[in-house]
Amino acid sequence: MQIEHLNPEGMHSNPAFSQGIITPAGARMLLVGGQNAVNAEGEIVGKGDIGRQTEQAIANMLTVIDAAGGRLEDLVKVTLIIQQGVDLRAGFAAWMKVWGQRPNPPTVTALFVAGLAHPDYLIEIEAQVVLP
Repeated sequence: MQIEHLNPEGMHSNPAFSQGIITPAGARMLLVGGQNAVNAEGEIVGKGDIGRQTEQAIANMLTVIDAAGGRLEDLVKVTLIIQQGVDLRAGFAAWMKVWGQRPNPPTVTALFVAGLAHPDYLIEIEAQVVLP
């Protein structure tokens, strides 16, 4: 299925996100619930470290995507929910380390909130994926 990434002329172009994405009719969608820095043993990874927590949340997201038969490149929408007051730069670096130089990044929305489900969580990541 062909996904169309939109980055219209006259708008800011950024290698980290697309301005819009058109999914094909009949596409099989995976909605990934909010992933945080909890490992398989239920432990919080990287307490106080947004970079490490972002790495774990991305790894969790990729595990769900893989289980559904998808790939990182199939992401069409990512929502970052970040603890208010946290400097996101280390989290952004963790994302770019995973995404790398791939073309056609997903759309991205980032929200700063007063609190997440656990006081030690610094970030939660939701995603939408068009499965092959």
